[in-house]
Amino acid sequence: MTVLKKKSTASTFGFATLLLLSLIWGSSFFLIKKGLLAFSPMQVACLRIGIAGLAFLPFFIYNFKKIDWSKITPLLIVGFAGSAFPSLLFAIAQTEVSSSLAGVLNSLTPLFVLIQGVLFYGLILTKEKLIGVILGFLGASFLILFGKSVASDGNQWYGLFLVLATFCYALSVNTVQKYFQNMSPLNLSAAAYCLVAPLGLIYLFCTDFIEVMQTHTDAMTSFISITILSLASTVIASIIFFKLVQMTSALFASMVAYLIPLIALGFGFFDGEQVTIFHFIGMGMILFGVYITKKEK
Repeated sequence: MTVLKKKSTASTFGFATLLLLSLIWGSSFFLIKKGLLAFSPMQVACLRIGIAGLAFLPFFIYNFKKIDWSKITPLLIVGFAGSAFPSLLFAIAQTEVSSSLAGVLNSLTPLFVLIQGVLFYGLILTKEKLIGVILGFLGASFLILFGKSVASDGNQWYGLFLVLATFCYALSVNTVQKYFQNMSPLNLSAAAYCLVAPLGLIYLFCTDFIEVMQTHTDAMTSFISITILSLASTVIASIIFFKLVQMTSALFASMVAYLIPLIALGFGFFDGEQVTIFHFIGMGMILFGVYITKKEK
């Protein structure tokens, strides 16, 4: 009875954490869009990982000896594939596609987690996992096909940068599950981001960043947006996300990507956008897909 109660509590906490992450990351695409008002995609990416690295630096220094440096390669994979590369790819993509479309295409992450997990990480493909991922993807597709303001007048082929970014996210998530089950999420985040941040900061100050800050009318708006993006969507969210991967699984944690379009739709509804029966069908499929993926026999 006690064991069942603990499992139920852990499951409830897992779902609550998933919802919290979807709320945090659901705003990130809007913040990237604001960051691009003044800065180039490369500057947005470098500034994002640079601020995150500086925020983690005190923890990195204090816990340096507690970090397992024998796993330097997996740490670099988490740092580059989980933050540096996606930050750049999303910024490049959003110069041509809408933030809404970026959020929806982010829902490819669980598919890549599943594919990579089966091919390279020894993930056992069960009927529940497969059905859950397919349902979630179909639900997100409903939101793509019938959601308002998802399309963009830009070059839609830039969406391929988003596909590559979700592949990177999946690689990072699977790496965390395989190599870092016993490492503190704070130490893991601090090590991963502090390893890549110096490269971002060095490149940033080799550009016209200072000049843009001094002359561009939207510079402060962009800088504040990226700072919020770094502290909330990168620093805080990464710690929560890595903990969720350790508590549940890489596949379940990645299902947050299916909830992000749903959250975006909710904000749109309260902002006066039209919601149809197809939206509710999409929401239902996403939520049921997440539930099936987590459900244990």
